[in-house]
Amino acid sequence: MSSVVRTNASLIWFLLCALTVVSWALGTNHGFGAGHHLSASLAIFAVAIFKIRLVGLYFMELKMAPRVLRGLFEGYCVGLFGLLTAMFVFA
Repeated sequence: MSSVVRTNASLIWFLLCALTVVSWALGTNHGFGAGHHLSASLAIFAVAIFKIRLVGLYFMELKMAPRVLRGLFEGYCVGLFGLLTAMFVFA
């Protein structure tokens, strides 16, 4: 496996692909009846925000950025998840 995964970026890329499959499976086969898809939708939001965070940290190199910039990015991820959740739940 070490010959396939030579860098952290390769490992993160594989993880992003796996998370894409997970969110697709949640979106198509969440096992709930019509109108009861709230938990699956929130899980898909969480997976999407986690994927955004991984791309930012590992491919945009925010992992080694100054604390202020990384803090703004982490705050953006938390705020985006909160906003999407509130819009979906209360709309």
